[in-house]
Amino acid sequence: MQAQAHERAPTRSTPPMDTSDEARWAAFSAADRAADGSFVTAVKTTGIYCRPSCPAKRAKRENVRFYDTCEEAEAVGFRACKRCRPNEASREDLQAQAVARACRLIEEAETPPALDALAEAAAMSPFHFHRTFKRITGVTPKAYAGAHRAERVASGLREARTVTEAVYDAGYNAASRFYADAGERLGMSPTAYRQGGTGAQIRFAVGPCSLGQILVAATEKGVCAIMMDDDPDVLLRDLQDRFPHAELTGGDAGFEALVARVIELAETPGRRVELPLDIHGTAFQQRVWEALKRIPAGTTATYKEVAQAIGEPAAVRAVARACRANPLALAIPCHRVVRSDGSLSGYRWGVARKRDLLDREGAKREPT
Repeated sequence: MQAQAHERAPTRSTPPMDTSDEARWAAFSAADRAADGSFVTAVKTTGIYCRPSCPAKRAKRENVRFYDTCEEAEAVGFRACKRCRPNEASREDLQAQAVARACRLIEEAETPPALDALAEAAAMSPFHFHRTFKRITGVTPKAYAGAHRAERVASGLREARTVTEAVYDAGYNAASRFYADAGERLGMSPTAYRQGGTGAQIRFAVGPCSLGQILVAATEKGVCAIMMDDDPDVLLRDLQDRFPHAELTGGDAGFEALVARVIELAETPGRRVELPLDIHGTAFQQRVWEALKRIPAGTTATYKEVAQAIGEPAAVRAVARACRANPLALAIPCHRVVRSDGSLSGYRWGVARKRDLLDREGAKREPT
């Protein structure tokens, strides 16, 4: 871990915020840590450049210059501050890298590594590692390991001769441990999952909203799908393809109240609406989706920034795929993720809807 303390800090080609000098000055004046990595601040009277959050005394506005990267500041003669070390990996970057390595250790292990072993590999105390891992990924190390093993079971259920074979192949020492939480992991029993949802009961309803037609589907645990299209038949076919053997039934009057709460998300996307969710994806997808839920309304993040936020800076394309695989439009706001140049693309339910949602939230972005 110490050997990485002098890695050059990752820089972003396009900041996620307003790139005007006025906005950068405001972030610098407030020592905003959220701006670190988006730009560096150089002071011409000292010849030094810093992170926006540097605790050093603020220079006068007329002496301050802003640059997108460390390299740009150094190219015109500025040198790095020895206090905030803007040209080295930040504490947050190092923690994200450590958590990413821990995730790989979990994924590559036959059985989940002990917390102490993961913490030792990250050069942290078990308590600090546990807290850091949850802050970055949104789940505990134990929950992440459980989700990954369930993912291995899910991928093996259709190929294995029996459910038990798939369970043991995924690294469970006892089938009972998997069956204890199989419903939570898979959304239904392992046998039903293996048979394409046979026996699962899913209620659904399709209705109009200002974005077109919207389909809401839910199991007894919570909402499992929110999809949008102009054609309700397309939505219904999509649901049937997702759960080909599940028992699909129209929602009753009580279900309409849940649908109304989802439509409220569509009409006022910046408003917080709590929904019971029943979402299942790979361990990586769930990390991405947790990161998406942390993007505030009225702001956007790039695919690269989401990848950095989950400690996988090289996984930009995988993040984009996870966004496209999101089955819960609006509830998991994948519409807030944009390209590095601020343009819109890749929204599963249409770029026009993505633009509309961002406009309603008042998100600032580069013109397309």
